[in-house]
Amino acid sequence: MTTHDPVLDLACRMPKAELHVHIEGTLEPDLAFALARRNGIALPYADEAALRAAYDFDSLQSFLDLYYACADVLRTADDFRDLMLAYLERAAADNVVHAEIFFDPQTHTARGIAYRTVLDGLEEGLRIGRQRWGISGLLILCFLRHLSEEEAFATLAEAEPWLDRIHGFGLDSSEQGHPPSKFARVFARCRELGKPVVAHAGEEGPPAYVVEALDLLGSARIDHGVRSVEDPALVARLAREAIPLTVCPLSNLRLCVFGTMAEHTLPQLLAAGVRVTVNSDDPAYFGGYLNDNIRAVQAAFAFDAATWQRIARNSFEASFVDAAQKAAWIAELDRMCTVDS
Repeated sequence: MTTHDPVLDLACRMPKAELHVHIEGTLEPDLAFALARRNGIALPYADEAALRAAYDFDSLQSFLDLYYACADVLRTADDFRDLMLAYLERAAADNVVHAEIFFDPQTHTARGIAYRTVLDGLEEGLRIGRQRWGISGLLILCFLRHLSEEEAFATLAEAEPWLDRIHGFGLDSSEQGHPPSKFARVFARCRELGKPVVAHAGEEGPPAYVVEALDLLGSARIDHGVRSVEDPALVARLAREAIPLTVCPLSNLRLCVFGTMAEHTLPQLLAAGVRVTVNSDDPAYFGGYLNDNIRAVQAAFAFDAATWQRIARNSFEASFVDAAQKAAWIAELDRMCTVDS
C-alpha cells in the first residue's frame, strides 16, 4: 500500500515552466505509427509494443539512433502540428503553463523537408494549444553538434528570413567529442541577431564543456549540467551568477549518466544554491513527462514543499518571457503554496 505524499501532490499541481524538451522526443509510439500510416511509411517495428521495447538505451548515441529513425514519419506541417499538440496536452495536464521547446531543423531538412514546413506546423500547434489549454510556448532552434560548423551556418542562413518566429538558439545531439567551442563562431552570429542562446553541456561531456558553453557561446542557460559538481569552482560560479541548469532526471537515468536516481547530483546542486529546474527532455523515450520526473525525484530524495516551490520558481525566472509575465506566474505559484501550507 502506497502512502499519500502531500508534498508530491503539491509539486505536481504547482504551475511551472518546462525549459528543456525536444519536440521530436515527444513522439509516442502510437502517434509514430499513426503518422507512418498517414504518410505511407513502413517503420522497422511490427507494432507499438515492439517500438517501445526498443527504448532500452545504453548511451546517448543508442538513443539518438532510434530518435532519428522515428523522426522520419514527420513529413508535413500537419504532422508537426499534431506532434506539438500531443505534447502540449500532456504538459498542460502536468500544470505546465509555459514551455520553451527545442526543435532540430537539420533532422528534417536532411530528409528533404522544408524548414518552413517544420516551422509552420509547430507554430500552428502552439497557436491551437494556447487556445485549448492556455499554455504558452516559445521555439528554440537547435543545431546538431555531431554535424559540422558549416552545416550549422547553412541552417542559420535558412532560418534568418523567419527570425521573428523563433525565440532562441540551442546546441544538442552527441556531446562526446563535440565541444561547444566547435560552434563558437555560429553562436557569435546568433547573439549578433539578438536572440538568447543555450547549450547542452555537462551531461556525458565534462564540466569543461559547461565552461566553454558559458564563455565561448555566451549561453544564458545550461541544458543538463549535472556533471558540474565535479568542478567546485564551476558550481560556485553557477550559483554566484544565477546561471540556470535545465536538469532532466529520468533522461539522465535512462541514458546511464547515473546508475540510480539516488546517485543523481540534483540535491548537491540545490544545496550549493544553483538555479536548478526539472524537465523531461525526450519524454516519449525516457519514461515520462514533467510530473513523472517530479515523482521519480521525490521518491529518491523526499524534498520538502519549499524545495519544489523553489524549483518551480526557478523555471519561471529562467524563462525567456518578460518580467511582468514572470511575476504573474510566480505570484500564482506563491498563492497556491501559501494556501496549501
